[in-house]
Amino acid sequence: MPAIIPCLWFAGQAEEAARFYVSVFPNSRVLSVNPAPVGTPGVEEGAVLTVEYELDGARFTGLNGGPQFTFDEAVSFQVDTADQAETDHYWDALTADGGEESVCGWLKDRFGLAWQVVPRQLTELTTDPDPARAARALQAMLQMRKIDIAAIVAAADGTAVPAP
Repeated sequence: MPAIIPCLWFAGQAEEAARFYVSVFPNSRVLSVNPAPVGTPGVEEGAVLTVEYELDGARFTGLNGGPQFTFDEAVSFQVDTADQAETDHYWDALTADGGEESVCGWLKDRFGLAWQVVPRQLTELTTDPDPARAARALQAMLQMRKIDIAAIVAAADGTAVPAP
């Protein structure tokens, strides 16, 4: 079976992004930094054209393709977190240095790439077999930026204090 490797288009920051991402995710590494061959359109000779890297075993390619294309929220990467500490770690790291918080666990990092930081417990609660419990969890999540697991559990349990 062929490997499916996301290729992320950057306007000159592919190596910086790769090094940032491998610093955030455990078991990650830069595999290669590849200069542009002579005559590559839009890229200065010897400048970095591509960067191959792994984030916790998943391969990625960063391409310095220029400013023609940018990221948007139609494509995002979901980070499945085990608990609030992990959620806080990834949220804080990915929003640092110019990243932007969005709603419902979504954010953009400083390169404009969209991420969803999603605790496993959120998924469990919003898919609870009790529809009222799932609805309360969902409604709580819709009011948040970074996911607060304790607040969602309280909402699901019906013990949350309603917002004014």
